[in-house]
Amino acid sequence: MAFINPHINFNGNAEVAFNFYKAIFGGEFVKVVRFKDMVAMGHTFDAAEANKIMHIALPIGGNILMGNDVPAILGVVDEKENRSKIAVSAKDLVEAESIFKGLSEGGEVEMPLAASPWGSYFGMLRDQFGIEWMVDYDPNYRAEIN
Repeated sequence: MAFINPHINFNGNAEVAFNFYKAIFGGEFVKVVRFKDMVAMGHTFDAAEANKIMHIALPIGGNILMGNDVPAILGVVDEKENRSKIAVSAKDLVEAESIFKGLSEGGEVEMPLAASPWGSYFGMLRDQFGIEWMVDYDPNYRAEIN
């Protein structure tokens, strides 16, 4: 069975925020990907955004707090509205595809579920109620899903 985790969008201060959360909750980041890491995979970003966070993940208890800096090309995140998504981590690709298909019915696909540059299968959508979801299956993730 899949599990869900909170995902927060930031306007350039994701790393500062996540270091703050790490100081409060403890633990270590399980993943930190910067925009410059994506250049080798054929993606281009403005040099001013090279060191900003494309993806960061901090385990807290049995959950994972995830986040990123929103690239300037996508605009500024309204920090009082629409800055978080629900991230679903599926146990396998079949489950990820089923969840993505189900949630997207009557909604709007923002990024189709497909192989990502960072090694997982990933997609984003807004369901028919306006709730934003990210669905992910990482074949290299080895933690137990309770």
